Amino acid sequence: MPAKPHRVLLDRVSGYADEAGAYLRRRRHLRKPFARASYAGGRSEAFPEDSEQGQALFDAASKLIEVADARVLRRRSRGATRDEAKQ
Repeated sequence: MPAKPHRVLLDRVSGYADEAGAYLRRRRHLRKPFARASYAGGRSEAFPEDSEQGQALFDAASKLIEVADARVLRRRSRGATRDEAKQ
């Protein structure tokens, strides 16, 4: 008895999805964190996380993220009190 057409299509799509998932898992293991610095004139340089320059760039970036997050939280809390005052 031949397979129903929708099952053949479903099997094919499932196979593609499985392959795509496996590709993403393999790719995730190969990626290593790095920091890229761009200079005037278009030159850029990548620094691995375990290098001295890379670690300094990662530390600076994490501090910038903390500051930006704190500002967003303060702005949101001020906006909430203004909204409450309007009611």
